[in-house]
Amino acid sequence: MTTETDQKSCCKTCCRPWGITIFGLLIIAFLIAMPFIAGEPDAENPSDLINFLGRFHPVILHLPIGIFSLIILQEILAMFTRYKPQPGLIAIFVGAASAVAAVLFGFMLYMGGTYEMSELLGDHLWGGIFFACAAVLTLIVKAWPLQEKISNVLYRVMIFGSVGIMTYASHDGASITHGEDYLVEYAPNPIRELLGHEPRVKTGPSDKPLEEQVVYADIVQPILNKRCVECHKEGKSKGKFRMDTYELLVKGGKEGEGIVPGDAVKSKIIYRCELPEDDDEHMPPESKTDIEDHELAIIKWWISAGADPAKTVAQLEITAEVRDAISKLDRSVDPIVDKSTSITETKPVGPSNDLAKSVASLSKDFPGGLTFESQASSGLTFTSVSLRSKLDDQVFAKLQPVLPSMVAMDLSSTSITDASVKLLASAKDLRMIRLSETKISDAALDTLAGLKNLESVNLYGTRVTDAGVEKLKSLPKLKRLYLWQTDVSEGAIGKLKEALPGLEIIKGI
Repeated sequence: MTTETDQKSCCKTCCRPWGITIFGLLIIAFLIAMPFIAGEPDAENPSDLINFLGRFHPVILHLPIGIFSLIILQEILAMFTRYKPQPGLIAIFVGAASAVAAVLFGFMLYMGGTYEMSELLGDHLWGGIFFACAAVLTLIVKAWPLQEKISNVLYRVMIFGSVGIMTYASHDGASITHGEDYLVEYAPNPIRELLGHEPRVKTGPSDKPLEEQVVYADIVQPILNKRCVECHKEGKSKGKFRMDTYELLVKGGKEGEGIVPGDAVKSKIIYRCELPEDDDEHMPPESKTDIEDHELAIIKWWISAGADPAKTVAQLEITAEVRDAISKLDRSVDPIVDKSTSITETKPVGPSNDLAKSVASLSKDFPGGLTFESQASSGLTFTSVSLRSKLDDQVFAKLQPVLPSMVAMDLSSTSITDASVKLLASAKDLRMIRLSETKISDAALDTLAGLKNLESVNLYGTRVTDAGVEKLKSLPKLKRLYLWQTDVSEGAIGKLKEALPGLEIIKGI
């Protein structure tokens, strides 16, 4: 004869949500395996369908955020007040389902190649996946008919944990969209310093006479920061085009070079800005404030004059029209400085006559590539943008007489090898070097390890390995290291960060 207790036990057994549990675990397994199955985004040949669906990610992601925020509010009320709301299984199901949908659409946005590979992008991707997995587990826990006290404790642990992961992933997403310092950009300096950010320093053009202003840094770069950089920066580079540094501005993106020094008409950024406003290719896009005529006139003037990153207004021929355009600029906002290429601590002693003659002589072989950091400095900067693959070891050797004066060098996409880097042993004041997409190997890092003033090193797309980056532990001032598309392991990166706690390492997934 069956007792009432046996009947209840049998009922609970029959009602156990095996279907939800098995299906939920399969979804979790799929979400975790998804990045490994899909592989790297194909930014060169993106799928229109993937890009189209990925654009729905910002729309869908607000649904799970809203639902889980409401659930957590109900739980807090239940814990600390007499009001005892009980979130229903359906609400949690909708929250978990929308979280999974947000991750799937977000992954399509990621695979479309809209965003530049970075550590922050990887953190956001996995943060979203872990949140969706935690949301599904919360649903499973809520669905099972456990003892009331155990069920409540386990459910609350899961729901609070899910919201914690959601908050972390949401913060990373906002940082990718608006920039890592978006929330504190205009915060007072005491608050910025308390949160670990550098204080804002007003370095606007008003601090010095117009003729002494560096055209790119003091006039052009602030315009680009205001109109373009929000969508073309580290972590978010539409069209694989970044405009937050001079070298990347010139290099351009999927459509080719961003600017053509000496020819504003052929420069992509001018062409896109001058398209009709109703054209889909017009920049900035319809949702952004359009660039002003006087701002565009200044940029065209600078490009036509050679787009030199170091020349001052006095060194360029300035017309009355351009002078009037500069006077119309809004100087109330502090410019955003490209910290990775900022050259500090250079003694303003001015170049010697011999050095000036050497630079003038080399200008024939390196047109527009070799310039002084400023009129008052003997430090030299070099960019290979006008040569690229034509710059090999033989051509590079011509720079040997001036290498001791180098403070910044961009050798990206050139044909140099370890032999050229070996010549840099004399560049003791070098603070920034870009060697991305060159043929260098670990042997080149023997030389770099001896340059104790290095602050920024870009090794993107090179053949360096764990053994090579191990040598960089000897660089006390190293602040930023780029290791996208290299064979350097996570273990080696971890050891390097332990040795240099202040070092930021940027490595794509």
